[in-house]
Amino acid sequence: MDAQMFRQLASDHGISLSEEQLSQFHRYYELLVEWNEKMNLTGITEQGQVYEKHFYDSITPAFYHDFSAIQTVIDVGSGAGFPGVPLKICFPHLKLTILDSLNKRLVFLQEVTKELGLQNVSFLHSRAEDAGRDVKYREAFDMATARAVARMNVLSELCMPFVKQGGVFLVMKGQNVEEELAEGKKAIKVLGGKTEKVETFQLPEEQSERNVISIRKQQKTPGTYPRKAGTPAKKPIV
Repeated sequence: MDAQMFRQLASDHGISLSEEQLSQFHRYYELLVEWNEKMNLTGITEQGQVYEKHFYDSITPAFYHDFSAIQTVIDVGSGAGFPGVPLKICFPHLKLTILDSLNKRLVFLQEVTKELGLQNVSFLHSRAEDAGRDVKYREAFDMATARAVARMNVLSELCMPFVKQGGVFLVMKGQNVEEELAEGKKAIKVLGGKTEKVETFQLPEEQSERNVISIRKQQKTPGTYPRKAGTPAKKPIV
């Protein structure tokens, strides 16, 4: 996938990218490859694959959600900045918080946002379990996003505490989500959420399956969650 195909596909879904935004994506790609030589950010470095599997994949939630109505987003376990940074490039009005437990990844993302001239991006070096108990971040966001960080019953506990009542938790997954959703059904309910919809599609060139799961935060997350760091993964809610 080249930059023009990426632009066209975004346009087909109502996302109009300016020349400046295309330049930002290109510079992001350059920085990703440059920094990847020093630290492990991604196993995907070929330009066409980065545009398809990272950039295009990251903006797909906006094909199914009106991001103009969203103001505050937290990207949990952002890694090399996906999906948060591509969404921020497409929707500059977003106030984005990037959370990652590895500080050197945040150093890279600070450089990316500086180079790309992105405003209203903040960085949180923390475990999700710790940040989710902090009054500054707890139930403070219109949306939480995560891309294949953990299984649904674990991921829900890591992310749902950040979402305001009435807000949405958007989960990006590969194939076979039915099993994970069944496994995570109790956790989603206990944490105050309800699964609203699952959008299934294929990447345009590679044709691998992707899913965007929308979970609406209907009630506040009980004060006992999230549990201390490491517990959700060791003892998922079942």
